Amino acid sequence: MITLAHVSKRYPGGYEALKDVSLDIANGEMVFVTGHSGAGKSTLIKLIAAIERPTGGTITVNRQAIGKLRRGAVPYLRRNIGLIFQDHKLLFDRNVIQNVLLPLHIAGFNRHDAAARARAALDKVGLLQREKAHPVTLSGGEQQRLCIARAIVSRPSLLLADEPTGNLDSEYASEIMVMFKAFNQAGTTVVISTHDHSAIAAGNTRIIRLDHGSLQT
Repeated sequence: MITLAHVSKRYPGGYEALKDVSLDIANGEMVFVTGHSGAGKSTLIKLIAAIERPTGGTITVNRQAIGKLRRGAVPYLRRNIGLIFQDHKLLFDRNVIQNVLLPLHIAGFNRHDAAARARAALDKVGLLQREKAHPVTLSGGEQQRLCIARAIVSRPSLLLADEPTGNLDSEYASEIMVMFKAFNQAGTTVVISTHDHSAIAAGNTRIIRLDHGSLQT
């Protein structure tokens, strides 16, 4: 599903966020990327999602070489990727279900099918009864659930989450991880970056450790 071969990422000014990282993530795996603040976790997630491009090496996602993708091809790649960010990136001028419907409208779903999928996604995260509410009225945990609903509404094969529990208390964080585990058990490949070891789900998961941009073995 995902292959990184000797990947590096250098930002303007010379800061090297990733250094010669090589790894494989198989279809159906649940993987946690851990490390200190500044270790390169978020950079790795952004590279896999084609939000950023590598400075060196190659990244392949769903058999597509990220570094060679034309700008116009990136949205098609992301149709099979669900993205969840710590800062939510919600549209506060739209209500809950409108936030979830947005990626389906962009993808060209008809109104009936989109509404059915959006309500199914909200039901999975326990927000169906709040579909008409606006994000500003939701708690932090509920806003994160809304982000998850938006990420899974297209039924992606790959789910990427960057510090999804960073702003949540331990109870909400545990609930969010249970959701990710359920998605993985249903066949979705899940990659989560976190510095919080207590949030790592138990069971059949894999941990990848980064230290100052380098992969630790």
